[in-house]
Amino acid sequence: MNHLPEVKLGIVAVSRDCFPMSLSERRRKAVVAAYKAKYGDIYECPVTIENEVDMRKALADVNAAGVNALVVYLGNFGPESSETLLIKEFQGPSAVIAAAEESGDSLLDDRGDAYCGMLNASYNLKLRNLRAFIPEVPVGDAEDCADMIKEFLPVARVRIALNDLKIISFGPRPQDFLACNAPIKQLYNLGVEIEENSELDLFEAFNKHEGDERIPAVVDDMAKELGSGNKKPEILSRLAQYELTLRDWVDAHKGSRSNVIIAGKCWPAFQTQFKCVPCYVNSRLTKDGIPVSCEVDIYGALSEYIGQLVSEDTVTLLDINNTVPKDMYNDEIKGKFAYDYKLTDTFMGFHCGNTATDKLAFCEMKNQKIMARTLPEEVTNGTLEGDLIPGEATIFRLQSTSDGKLRAYVAEGEILPVRTRSFGAIGIFAIPEMGRFYRHVLVQKNYPHHAAITFHHNGKALFDTFKYLGVKFDEIDYNHPAGTLYKSENPFA
Repeated sequence: MNHLPEVKLGIVAVSRDCFPMSLSERRRKAVVAAYKAKYGDIYECPVTIENEVDMRKALADVNAAGVNALVVYLGNFGPESSETLLIKEFQGPSAVIAAAEESGDSLLDDRGDAYCGMLNASYNLKLRNLRAFIPEVPVGDAEDCADMIKEFLPVARVRIALNDLKIISFGPRPQDFLACNAPIKQLYNLGVEIEENSELDLFEAFNKHEGDERIPAVVDDMAKELGSGNKKPEILSRLAQYELTLRDWVDAHKGSRSNVIIAGKCWPAFQTQFKCVPCYVNSRLTKDGIPVSCEVDIYGALSEYIGQLVSEDTVTLLDINNTVPKDMYNDEIKGKFAYDYKLTDTFMGFHCGNTATDKLAFCEMKNQKIMARTLPEEVTNGTLEGDLIPGEATIFRLQSTSDGKLRAYVAEGEILPVRTRSFGAIGIFAIPEMGRFYRHVLVQKNYPHHAAITFHHNGKALFDTFKYLGVKFDEIDYNHPAGTLYKSENPFA
C-alpha cells in the first residue's frame, strides 16, 4: 500500500527506585525479544527511567534513534511522574503497558507490582491532560505485551499520519447535500490541515493539461487495468487528463505536509464542463493510497484515510443506500449463511463508480446511469460499475457534528456473495442488528449517508483509534447486540 507513513517503534522501561531496576530491564528485554520474534523490529532504549534526569536521557536517546511511536513499559511499579513526563515531552504517539508477575516462586524479591503502577500512571496522565494508548488488558507477560504493542501500531500510524496530513477540497458541497457539510474546526484539533478551492480553479488546471504528453501512458495504464471491462475507451483520454490534473495539484499544493487526500466535486456542473464523471479516477487515486471522496465530503475522505491506515489496504466510500427487496432476501439470503441474517440486517452499499478495480468482483467502464437521465449520455461516462468482492467488511465514519463535536461509529459485518442485479459500484451488506443501528445511531445521531468501508474486520483498531484521537467514549457508537438497548430505543417496542 502506497502513502503509508513509516512507524518506528521504541520501548522505554521505567522503574520505581524502591524496586530493583534489573527486574524492569530483564522484563523489557523479554518483551523486545517476543515482539521481534512475532512482529518485527522495535528499538530498545538502553536507558531505564527512575527519575526526571533519566527521563531526559531516554528522551534524547529515542529521538536520536528516530523513534516516532513510543511504548512506556512498566517493568515494575514505575515512577509515575517521570514516566508521564516522558509522554508529555515525546512528540509522537505513546502507549503504556505493564508487566505481569512471572511465577508463584518469584513473589518476594522479584514482585514488580506493575498492576498497581498502571493505576497511578493513568491517574497522572489525566492530571497532566495527556493521552496515551492503554490496551484493553494492559498488564501481561512478554508474549502478551508483544501483542499489546502490535495493537498500538495502527493507532500510532493514524496519529502520525494525521499530524502530517492535508485535505484538499474542490468546491462547496452540492445543493441538497448539506449532510456532507460539517465544521472544519475539528480537523485542526486533530492536527490536519485543509485547503479549500473553487471548482473553477480545478477546471482551469484541467484545461491547462489538455494535450499533456503524459496522457497516452496513463490511458494505456487504464486500458490495461480495465481489460475486457473497458467499454468506454473514447473517454479514457479525458479521464487521464483529469487524473494528471489531480496528481499535479497534490504535488504542487502539499506544502509542508507529506500526506494528502482529496474531497472532490463530481456534480451538478462537473459533467457538462469536464465532459466526463470523475468516478474511475477517484478509484485509481484511492487504490494508489490517496483516498478521494465524492460530493466534497471532507470527513468522508478523512474516514477513508483512517481506514486505509488501519487496514493497510484499499478502502472505499459508499452511500448506505437502499434496502434489499424481500424476494431477493427470501430467495438468496435467508438461512443460507453462517449467521442467520434478518432482512433488516441487510442493505445495499452503493456509489456511482468510485471503488477500485481490486475491490470489485467484476467491473466495466460505463456511464453514470442517474446523471444520464437528465444529461446527454456522452458527458456522463467514467464510472466503474460492478459488484463488490464478498467477504469481511467494516463500515465506519468519523464526523464533526453541526455544533462542532467529534463523533464516530463502527460496525462489522460482511459483503454477501449475492449478485446485486443493479448498477454502480455496489454490494449487499449484512451487519448483525443493522436495522436498530440504522435507526438509533445513523438516524438518531444525524450521520450523513456516506460510510467509509474497509474490506476486513477492523472494528477493534478503529474503536481504539477513535478513543486515542479524543472522541468521547459515549460518542463512539457500534451495532448493539439483540437485548442491549440504545439510549433512544423504546424498551416497550
